[in-house]
Amino acid sequence: MAKDSFSFDVVSEVDLQEVANAVDQTRREISTRFDFKNTGTDITRDDLLIELRSSTEDRLKAAIEVLKERMVKRQVPLKAISEGPVIPAARGTSRQNVHVNQGISDEKAKEMTKMIRSSAMKVQAQIQGDQVRISGKKKDDLQEAIQMLKDHDFGIALQFVNFRP
Repeated sequence: MAKDSFSFDVVSEVDLQEVANAVDQTRREISTRFDFKNTGTDITRDDLLIELRSSTEDRLKAAIEVLKERMVKRQVPLKAISEGPVIPAARGTSRQNVHVNQGISDEKAKEMTKMIRSSAMKVQAQIQGDQVRISGKKKDDLQEAIQMLKDHDFGIALQFVNFRP
């Protein structure tokens, strides 16, 4: 890379410690709240997968709302999670999985690079694994690219890191 060029990386990362904290807080709230008593509502987490179970679909939805509230309070973007379908489970209970999304999928990365290329900006975009690197000769061009990416809803949480001269 030439000395007179700048770059930054577009990533989609979630602090998994904050996700764990949000799940723990949700578990504590579910165990103490009166409206969850005797509903068998429970929450478990395995790395990027959170599973909620309850005896009624109604309490399941309420538990998901509690989880979302806790995530927002811990600065975990809600765009970083995706809810699976409600699945009937054993003994008349219901369960639902919530997946924590890490990284930018190939499909989203291609959508971003295509958007950058189709704009008249003097920047280049290249996919590097689960992130996208944007480079250009002027800081202003990069800031314009950041704004354009922020303004478009890709359906995932984006962060802009490693701004380098």
